[in-house]
Amino acid sequence: MKSYPTDKIRNVILVGHQGAGKTSLAEALLFASGTINRPGRVEDGNTVTDFDPDEVKRQISVSLGLAPFEWHDHKINLLDAPGYADFVGDLEAGMRAADAAIIVVSAVDGVEVQAQAAWDIAERIGLPRAIFINKLDRERASFDRTLDELTELFGTKIAPVHLPVGEEHDFHGVVDLLDEKAFFYDEGTRHEEPIPDELADREHKLHEALVESVVVADDSLMERYLEGDPIQRKEVAATLSKAIEECSSVPVLCGSATKGIGVDLLAEFFVEELPSPADRPPRKATIKGGETIELAPTTESPLSAVVFKTLADPFVGKITFFRVFSGSLRPDAPLYNATRDLEERIGQVFTMRGKTQENMSEIGCGDIGAIAKLNDTLTGDTISNKAQPLTLKAWDIPDPLYSVAIAPKAQGDEDKMSSALHKLEVEDPTFRWRRDPETHQTVIQGMGETHVDVMIERLHRHHVEVETLPLKIPYRETIRGSASATGQLKKQSGGRGQYAVASLDVSPLPRGSGFEFEDAIVGGAIPNNFIPSVEKGCRKTLEDGVLAGYPVIDVKARLFDGKFHSVDSSDIAFQIAGGQAFKDACLAAGVVLLEPVVDLIVTIPDDFTGDIMGDLSSRRARIEGTESVGKGWNQIKAKVPQAEVVRYAIDLRSMTGGRGAFSVAPSHYDPCPPNVQEKVVAEAAKMKEEASK
Repeated sequence: MKSYPTDKIRNVILVGHQGAGKTSLAEALLFASGTINRPGRVEDGNTVTDFDPDEVKRQISVSLGLAPFEWHDHKINLLDAPGYADFVGDLEAGMRAADAAIIVVSAVDGVEVQAQAAWDIAERIGLPRAIFINKLDRERASFDRTLDELTELFGTKIAPVHLPVGEEHDFHGVVDLLDEKAFFYDEGTRHEEPIPDELADREHKLHEALVESVVVADDSLMERYLEGDPIQRKEVAATLSKAIEECSSVPVLCGSATKGIGVDLLAEFFVEELPSPADRPPRKATIKGGETIELAPTTESPLSAVVFKTLADPFVGKITFFRVFSGSLRPDAPLYNATRDLEERIGQVFTMRGKTQENMSEIGCGDIGAIAKLNDTLTGDTISNKAQPLTLKAWDIPDPLYSVAIAPKAQGDEDKMSSALHKLEVEDPTFRWRRDPETHQTVIQGMGETHVDVMIERLHRHHVEVETLPLKIPYRETIRGSASATGQLKKQSGGRGQYAVASLDVSPLPRGSGFEFEDAIVGGAIPNNFIPSVEKGCRKTLEDGVLAGYPVIDVKARLFDGKFHSVDSSDIAFQIAGGQAFKDACLAAGVVLLEPVVDLIVTIPDDFTGDIMGDLSSRRARIEGTESVGKGWNQIKAKVPQAEVVRYAIDLRSMTGGRGAFSVAPSHYDPCPPNVQEKVVAEAAKMKEEASK
């Protein structure tokens, strides 16, 4: 594919809810442009952007796809974003690489959760957008109902520029309100006809409403309009483009991706109305020394490009996707990672259409490209020139919300599993993994259950078979009161025996104090060289737990008496005696189980506040307050036992239809209620019994 000047490039991302038809629309656009010979179908698993085995199997997009095509001497870098909430990381990254978003909405299902989520992200980052009402050929489809819903949700920014001719099975054309022309489709072929009589009055009213909403963006045009001067189509189109760029207007187009109706009009809209990279505001960059400068989106500016996706395929290798915001990148130039202060060797630069590579001589300003086999460059990094190093601010990557423990099915596969997990973490920054030093489990974390399931399946493709395990909660044990006990080891079986007696008492310490050991031996009851052995035995029992196998905290042990034998006493004997005395004393003092408590912040639409607060109460939460965090949104702060929020990512999504979000952070430990303690102790005893078989 040839290189295009910046003003001839359009970077457009298709966003919306799962099932709205984004991938089908991408296929229709590629077919309409002549890029592919026939459109693929999601159901057949042969679409350009959904080529990953997980996407073919599940029939949903699970990662960001790139599909460039050419239209009327312009290059359109089309990005197909996942519509499932678990893969919001790719949605966020893709919207940072795009200059405009097309929110795809089903005329059957209306404005669903992820369409609203995409709108919220676009509002937050100031991304121009338009809406495409899809599936107008389907049963129960309604343009008017969907348009009313859009206006109710998003307000006066909504400006229809298309009007459908017919609906459901009778849908066969589109009226362009900007040109005041009607286009009809016969088996994918478009032809122009007069506007149908039954639509003429409505078309005229909507055209006037469109002109009125558009001229508001231009004072001189507004003045002429109020004075009754005719406004030319070219003037309206130019002002509409300006309004889109300023995010003051959101046009609504319509059609059917599977029937090819309105798809060519959408492609023309990309070229005529959406901003090019040259139209976007300069980016702020940080140069050496911390100073901030503005980078104009021109080829003459210093090179700045941001990595927005990394693909780590076990067969193809690592592919790094980047968007050039200023300057240009050629394959013969050295690549400098300004974020990590390192140089990388590069070979060919290319673009990707799905999984197919197309070599390019350079990736110019505003364009999107890819490089293979970069060793240390990761998503979010800035590519620059070493002579003029500068970094662009990366976006905030969402923290994973759902955790699962895994273990390799085959013994000895731990290193192989770790290597594969590292590759998956590089590919998807919203996926994390760690080895928990307390529970000794390998824990993987993702944005939800489906995200984690996909990652486990990708482990299989890296030839690592794993099993999932219940996630262990890092409980603690402590004591309620004070008590004393004596531990002893007396063993004689011919020859040298084992002999040790240790008496100690235990008492609780303030939370967070840990463990203290006091030597209170007088008169040489235990020789000095064996006192550290008693402490070592106490600490071993402390780590192993005395009630349910969890570490004991905030306890003081005082060694006050004991006995020894000049021949049979030994280090190991006093370790055993000390450990037994510590365990018996703790049990006599009364052991209580402590559970970890987290700080939970839940952000939800107002409508769900009551239900969420009720649900949190059922999870033994202590609600600390609520506050408004924007129009129609509330934030609830609470302290909740960690065990109660292990599956909260799944439960909150179910309760709010995917619109709720939350974050957790460790807080402190609290005593478990008796019923919870009994359950945990019983489960620990059962696991110990099974392990001994």
